[in-house]
Amino acid sequence: MAAELTTAIVLRTIEFSETSLVVHLLTRDFGQLAALAKGARRPKSSFEGSLDLLAVCRVVLIRKSSDALDLLTEAKLQRRFRGAEKSLQRLYAGYYVAEMLRLLTDNHDPHPALYDAAIDALGQIDGTGNPAATLLGFEAAALRLLGHAPTTRQCADCGNTVPRDRRMPFAPIAGGVVCPQCRSRQVSIVNVAVATVEQLEQLLAPHTRQPVTVSASVYAELRGLLNRYIQAILGTMPRMQPFLPARMEPDA
Repeated sequence: MAAELTTAIVLRTIEFSETSLVVHLLTRDFGQLAALAKGARRPKSSFEGSLDLLAVCRVVLIRKSSDALDLLTEAKLQRRFRGAEKSLQRLYAGYYVAEMLRLLTDNHDPHPALYDAAIDALGQIDGTGNPAATLLGFEAAALRLLGHAPTTRQCADCGNTVPRDRRMPFAPIAGGVVCPQCRSRQVSIVNVAVATVEQLEQLLAPHTRQPVTVSASVYAELRGLLNRYIQAILGTMPRMQPFLPARMEPDA
């Protein structure tokens, strides 16, 4: 089979043998995939330094048509993730992006716009962007691009317009805000301020790009809301979620 070239973010590496690794990648052209990097663990491997977690690489792959692992034949480092050199919060933020990409995407299902959003978010986390705000922007973009965006105006149950009262009922399992008539039918409800819903709308807008601005006054509630909503989508709590910032730090 012919070799194919693309760019990729390293999401995870697993020891396969004494000399090789299985590398989980999010590629721009082919989506998420797992590939065997033969000899990657050797001291003088041609992959040396290019397969670190969250590294961005130009890779050459031989893709398999069956369920077998793809073969990674070349990886040229384009950018290394250095968040750990700046703060623990930035390191955790990078780990969370990797986990979200692994959990929210399917193998061999490309989403170039999501790949670009992840690159932008990692650039902010690795640079001077606020990691707490950056993660909210990334999550909103991922939800929108993957078809999981919550409703913020129409009831997630009946479709009617939800009144903009001081606080609004949000049902994570139903998929967004709900009207007073449908509220009693929901399994769980989170009551959130209108300002929080409006901030979420801004983040979900197609034109929103990094760096994003998030009001410190609504951050904590919005962080909790997205945590609950993502748990409902995945059916589990992401491992890195408890390590996300509980409040907005201006100089994180």
